[in-house]
Amino acid sequence: MNTVFRTYLLPGLVFQSVIIGGGYGTGREIAEFFLSHGAVGGLLGLMTTAAVWAVLLAVGFEFARLVKGYDYRTFFQALLGPFWRLFEILYVLIALLVLSVLGSAAGHMVAEAFGVSTVIGSLGLLLAIGALAFFGSKAIERIMAWWSLLLYALYAIFFVYVSVTYGDAIATSLGEGARTGGWLLDGVRYAAYNLIAFAAVLFVLPQLETRRDALVAGALAGAISIVPGILVFVAMLARYPEIQDEAVPVVYLLQLLNAVWLTILFQVVLFGTFVETGVGIIHAINERIGAAMKSAGRAFSRRARLAVAVALLATAIFLAEAIGIIDLIASGYGLLSYAFIAIVVLPLLTIGVFKIVTATPSQLEDHRVSRQQN
Repeated sequence: MNTVFRTYLLPGLVFQSVIIGGGYGTGREIAEFFLSHGAVGGLLGLMTTAAVWAVLLAVGFEFARLVKGYDYRTFFQALLGPFWRLFEILYVLIALLVLSVLGSAAGHMVAEAFGVSTVIGSLGLLLAIGALAFFGSKAIERIMAWWSLLLYALYAIFFVYVSVTYGDAIATSLGEGARTGGWLLDGVRYAAYNLIAFAAVLFVLPQLETRRDALVAGALAGAISIVPGILVFVAMLARYPEIQDEAVPVVYLLQLLNAVWLTILFQVVLFGTFVETGVGIIHAINERIGAAMKSAGRAFSRRARLAVAVALLATAIFLAEAIGIIDLIASGYGLLSYAFIAIVVLPLLTIGVFKIVTATPSQLEDHRVSRQQN
């Protein structure tokens, strides 16, 4: 059972752990990309995202398995050749953007809960992420897996509570059947920019031994990752359309429910998801640096990992305080999602698929022998 979990479920749980904070943990991203298209249009957009993730992750997992690309430098050198640094530049830009959103959301959440400055929440996030980054891959893998299961349970409770309290309003929104604008394009764009999490999941892929393992794990990851987003979207229909103007819509809904225990529990778990997302994004950068230093015969210490985390987070928190969460998401995510489509999605579906299809039996055998030796 442990092998089944690590092979087929763990990649999806880690991917979901990384996208949750910057993808739909606050509800702000759901409002920006999906709620603007109405109830039915938003659901269709979310289904589009799930399908895109399933296909791209299946292809990406198999490509990583073939080229042994378990850090993003190795993976994208094999995919893009000398142009792989384009991905690194894009990854760092999106990393700073997502970390800024997390810092801003954490600051708002702590400020509303305790009546303190938003800086306090942002600094608390920085300390938590830095501490986890310090302990490395094994600790991150365990915490992401278990926190994801806890998150699923809590999102289900949240969804049921909102549905029972505001079921009529949700039914009315769904009954109107609103479907406006380019929900298909936004579903693809949302899937594309969230592929930043793909780089963060590479470190758990050595467990994949066969093509079937990779394809099944990738398809499952798409389904695992979209379920919490759908629950948040449907819950937000309880206060559609005015909820679109809230900086942190999930916190707004919790305040309307007036359930103190659920509000406290949800905010604790939500803060943990911010930590998961942040540490996953930073861990991918640390793994890339660590692989480069190892090839140069040098060690990458825990203190160095912590220093990288602090530097990135400090920059992100400065951006969060200077710009604000709504403007960050509205102006940053859209543009960078198109860049991700050009640099990641299209090469993966062309070059990546071609290399997978033309892989020789000896390449597949080399991978199995390498796994057995390791």
